[in-house]
Amino acid sequence: ADALAMTVDFPDTARLQTICARVRRLFDVDSDIAAITAQLARDPRLRGFVRRHPGQRLPGGWDGFEIAVRAVLGQQVSVAAARTLATRLLERFGEPATLPNGEAFRLFPSPSTLADADLTRIGLTGARAKTLNAIARALCDRGVDFRPDQSLDNFVASWCELPGIGAWTAHYIAMRALGHPDAFPAADLVLRKMLADGGTALSARAVEALAERWRPWRAYAVMHLWRNA
Repeated sequence: ADALAMTVDFPDTARLQTICARVRRLFDVDSDIAAITAQLARDPRLRGFVRRHPGQRLPGGWDGFEIAVRAVLGQQVSVAAARTLATRLLERFGEPATLPNGEAFRLFPSPSTLADADLTRIGLTGARAKTLNAIARALCDRGVDFRPDQSLDNFVASWCELPGIGAWTAHYIAMRALGHPDAFPAADLVLRKMLADGGTALSARAVEALAERWRPWRAYAVMHLWRNA
């Protein structure tokens, strides 16, 4: 039950090790769950959640750029609306490809494809379109990247220099694209409500203060709180 089984169908066997390493990060299989669970369970606010889901990990994504784009598409809209925008983006700008069985699909567009694309054509506001263009150009110019060895502070600072990217989005991307264990989008409304114990939503600063005891595993606490909201 506590295992991940993977079947790989890929023509280049030399890439197998790279694929396996990426999948391990995608499903967070190398995390020290026992240590994380033990620390978070010391907090009465989280103890019940941790007992309910003792193996909670950080779900990632295959491609950091796609995660960043989806994070922006999801700003201030519903999940359904964000999914619609992502589908439109894929249909208009995705690269056509074919599976070995002949099934046609589209690859998520690359940063170079979206760097100067007119994204208002899929229904984005001018500001959101500008943000996605800026992210794509910054990745092409190496102004930002998804290197897992960089510090959380440096990652957040570099991303917050881009238009339309604030601390919430930068921490969310760090959590999902880097799998950073201490990423913490403190301004998230769900977190602020969950930690208020039924009262008025806490401020982001108050949430950050409460989360100090969860370091360096704050991202796992986020997943527990989101999952149990």
